[in-house]
Amino acid sequence: MQSSDLTAIHDSEGIYENVQLFEIAWEVCNQVGGIYTVIRSKVPSVIRKCGKENYFLIGPYFENQAAANFDETEDYSGPVGQTVLRMRDLGFEVHYGQWIISGRPWVILFDPFSIYHRLGEIRYFLWEHHNITLPDDDQLLNQVTSFGFQVKEFFRILCESGHCQQQIIAHFHEWMAGIPIPGIRRDNLNIRVVFTTHATLLGRYLAMNDDRFYEHLAFYNWEKEANYFNVRPIVDIERAAAHGAHCFTTVSNVTARECKYLLGREPEVIVPNGLNITRFEVLHQIQNLHAEFKGKINDFVMGHFFQSYSFDLDKTIYFFTSGRYEYHNKGYDLTLEALARLNWKMQYAGIDRTVVCFFITKQPFTSINPEVLEAKAKMEDIRRACEEIEKQVGQKLYLKITSDSGPFHFPDLSELLEDYNKLKLRRFVQSWKTKILPKVVTHNLINDQKDEVLNFLRTANLVNNQHDKVKIVYHPDFVNISNPLFKMDYSQFVRGCHLGIFPSYYEPWGYTPLESLASGIPSVTSDLSGFGDYIMHNFPDHEKAGLFIVDRKNKDFNQAASQLADILFRFVQLDRRARIALRNNCEAASPHFDWNNLGKFYDQAYDHALRT
Repeated sequence: MQSSDLTAIHDSEGIYENVQLFEIAWEVCNQVGGIYTVIRSKVPSVIRKCGKENYFLIGPYFENQAAANFDETEDYSGPVGQTVLRMRDLGFEVHYGQWIISGRPWVILFDPFSIYHRLGEIRYFLWEHHNITLPDDDQLLNQVTSFGFQVKEFFRILCESGHCQQQIIAHFHEWMAGIPIPGIRRDNLNIRVVFTTHATLLGRYLAMNDDRFYEHLAFYNWEKEANYFNVRPIVDIERAAAHGAHCFTTVSNVTARECKYLLGREPEVIVPNGLNITRFEVLHQIQNLHAEFKGKINDFVMGHFFQSYSFDLDKTIYFFTSGRYEYHNKGYDLTLEALARLNWKMQYAGIDRTVVCFFITKQPFTSINPEVLEAKAKMEDIRRACEEIEKQVGQKLYLKITSDSGPFHFPDLSELLEDYNKLKLRRFVQSWKTKILPKVVTHNLINDQKDEVLNFLRTANLVNNQHDKVKIVYHPDFVNISNPLFKMDYSQFVRGCHLGIFPSYYEPWGYTPLESLASGIPSVTSDLSGFGDYIMHNFPDHEKAGLFIVDRKNKDFNQAASQLADILFRFVQLDRRARIALRNNCEAASPHFDWNNLGKFYDQAYDHALRT
């Protein structure tokens, strides 16, 4: 489905006249995954269109999340506030207030645990009315079911109180918010329903287990596969939500085809994911920030590698990949294969540069590796000793020069340094140096022997040998400001790198390359990701904007790995001026993905729902 096939849009301002918009998602005030970024970043642009008084978000109430993100209100004067009070009278635990983000939108939060005593009744009616059978021992499904029932009751009470005379749009995101939809339609509530699936659960499972997923897509028996992977209840919810919506949407053309075969309904509108680009804008500071944060990465690299051997940091390129640990779906397997080939190509061609590639993901671990922490601490000791010597020698040099009455001679600096400081520095350096190879992984993994990234690196002997042109740092935890190894947040880390690598096999959209673009950092993605597919159809000269795309639709694994290795090989040969030009081009392209532009696709979905 191409953009030209989408429903024609009327004036977006007209869509929101006399309309109240509710967006319902498990990630409202609850940071779980990418949908949190979608919802949160979109809020300011939506408020500008429909007004704060006509826009409400609905999500689950978790005390630990709400404490930092939510302010309860004392104003219950409007229809929504009155409905909240009515629900409290009926025994529901409902919280009403503002989400502490840009725009401060109104939110209604339902405590999933407050009606657990009614779960049996709720599950029975889902089975009786909608043929959805739910287990009673799944904790997440219990929470989602309880939340969904309360959302449906909220809309029922809102309408029974006479507040649904004006047009109301309820936009549900993903299966975890989709349970109320069949109930809303069965009760014939005067509400126009939009449902967005950001990925199909069954598609994710199938792609992880079938290397020819896209070729086989049209031939899967969804019921058989859902039962095989033991995800039938969730798939039933997903299908009921998709078929119950007045307007069904998804985030990319890639996922639209998946929905057609696995959910049995083709989306009417594609709603690409955007960002609030103004949060990333740094005007003319992009090069300065890159240099600043690259300096912090340099500090880590020196502490991690230079105790074993050194290389020229001015000739070092930083690659990174990040995201959920899905070895095949996220393209970690392809990235590793391409890096191994790049290592050989650089050695064979005699390229006088070093690549350090960071794998930033989340895997179970017990602790940061003590040797990695110790090397970092010893590096800090050396730094402090050097600063102490610098201060001491500077003072003595000043006194020596100004007090010498004869002809000027530059003094021997070693004579100005006390033996104690010489010995102290020597002791620090000797205790820091080692003949052991730098660690590939920074943490002690719980399943070290079964980790697919580590097993590939061991098999390929890509283990940070001194002669390797490509070095690997596998960091199985997300980067944030409290991280003792990097001491910066993820967005700063991204700005300090040179290239992001995200050649996903299964990726309904893909925020990581978009966030790189917004930060002025070139990236590689694939034509099987929603973002990559969108780029191919909307940016003919995408490589000039620092957006490189691996062809995974038409190439097998070996061919795609070869193509990716070639892309990386060309990149490492770029000079500094060319890399600066790419960063500037990235920044220039990023406004296209601001919600002020991409929000028009949501307007199309709402227009379609209102006219259906």
